[in-house]
Amino acid sequence: MRLVPSLVMLCAAFAAGAINSIAGGGTLLTFPVLIWLGLDPKVANATSTVALWPGLFGGLFGYRKELENSSTILFRLGATSLIGGAVGAWLLIWTPSPVFASLVPFLILFATILFMCHGEINKRLRLGSLEQNPTGLWWTGAIVFQFFSAMYGGYFGAGNGILMLAAMGLLGLNDLHRANGIKNFLGICINCIAVFSFALAGLVVWEDALLMACGALVGGYFGAKMAVRIGQKWVRRGIVLIGFIIFVMMIWRLRS
Repeated sequence: MRLVPSLVMLCAAFAAGAINSIAGGGTLLTFPVLIWLGLDPKVANATSTVALWPGLFGGLFGYRKELENSSTILFRLGATSLIGGAVGAWLLIWTPSPVFASLVPFLILFATILFMCHGEINKRLRLGSLEQNPTGLWWTGAIVFQFFSAMYGGYFGAGNGILMLAAMGLLGLNDLHRANGIKNFLGICINCIAVFSFALAGLVVWEDALLMACGALVGGYFGAKMAVRIGQKWVRRGIVLIGFIIFVMMIWRLRS
């Protein structure tokens, strides 16, 4: 393997791991790099998913203190994520993607705007909070949204972290660092089935995936620690900025 492509992949994976631990959207760094290296788009997507999966463990470890007393939501939404991620991975393997791909930028834009406004929306709709003994209706809404979010995450996943953060904000989970920890755990659940499915389907270039996984693992831990230190206000601004950048990049990619 040539030195320059290897360094590019490592740097892209490190940055993607950090971005995924804070918000989501790291795929938009690793996916174009793998395309640039000559991989088929479907293979590039699968390889990127496998490469970035370990980074979520680094992010989860970085947020471990924020996840105390979260076992109920982790279990319920984690199980939902496993099922949704499996459905999404199956869709990627067996169905064409042009129509869905054309909708992705607008899903990300919607999620970013939702994240910007979730505090006011939550106040007006009085959706309640995870800390206030959520009702059955709260859990139903959370599980339904997470299923579709996980299905999207298993299929492609760019910006899926922003979708999950926006949903948790609407549902009253206002501690952003705790929400990020939960999001990373759910991302692990979503992608564990996708990684297994892509491996069985022969869509993964393992040499590239394992190299990038090392960068993503370190980047995920670094991103989580950085987010906790710089404070929620700047993390929120960073998430919004990431969301708009991903939207612009995907629109440009669709038109190019």
